[in-house]
Amino acid sequence: MYNFNNLYEAKSVAEAVELKALHPEALILAGGSDILIKIREGKLAGCDLINIYGLDELRGICVEDDGAILIRPLTSFTDVSISSVIKAHIPVLGEAMSQIGGPQVRNIGTIGGNICNGVTSADSATTLKAYDATLEIASAHGTRVLPYTEFNLGPGKVDLREGEILTGIRIAKESYDRTYGFYTKYAMRKAMDIATLGCSVNVRLTQDKRRIERLRIAFGVAAPIPIRALSAEEAAVNQSVDEALLELVAQESIKDVNPRTSWRASKEFRLQLVKELARRSTKAAIERAGGTING
Repeated sequence: MYNFNNLYEAKSVAEAVELKALHPEALILAGGSDILIKIREGKLAGCDLINIYGLDELRGICVEDDGAILIRPLTSFTDVSISSVIKAHIPVLGEAMSQIGGPQVRNIGTIGGNICNGVTSADSATTLKAYDATLEIASAHGTRVLPYTEFNLGPGKVDLREGEILTGIRIAKESYDRTYGFYTKYAMRKAMDIATLGCSVNVRLTQDKRRIERLRIAFGVAAPIPIRALSAEEAAVNQSVDEALLELVAQESIKDVNPRTSWRASKEFRLQLVKELARRSTKAAIERAGGTING
């Protein structure tokens, strides 16, 4: 049984925003793969819900006139992973989505819900942060745009203010053009498990494929929130594509993370994973970009 109080059905985004303004304490129900479990467990018993799952205007992926990729928040993990737009421009995001849960979860769970939960293990979070995604957030007062890097405020806490809902996830063409990425997820099981640590890297190489023009790297479960390793990104610029680069990225990444010990892994093990996944993901991204790691 699901113990909730009132269920409000939104027929449009405008109505969803209006309902949220009238009932600020109500929770947004999208796919429900997380929130319904919490209600059943009693953690959110007696809550009010605003159901937006039927709003097709919040579903789908397209390329806008300026080349930006717009992902609507109700797009399922499955639809992200099979999207021709994602496969053509940001295949690493689809690959990350395909590692979430099992088929049933991927079919019902949404990319918007995944990042609005604010958990550090969200498989979409690292790649979206590594691609400098921006968020479109609507309320009765209008729409604001927020860099995704500023969205996570703490464990399970995000910058959704009273009366606001997420309406879009956008990745500018400059962020994905000529870039190649790779996502590595380390988990206790090979399938249907949350990440013990996740790492997403994308690179843009110089024309001769011998140096790093730009590198982006982000980690999940390496801090209370999904984070970018800015020290590693800055250190990698203009470096030769070789084993020394991989070691540099690994060592610099340690400066920006702050993992904790949990029942899944100790802090020390996660620090080792940070270095190893940074190496592996960076190497794989470089190879996808046409580069070759030289000793």
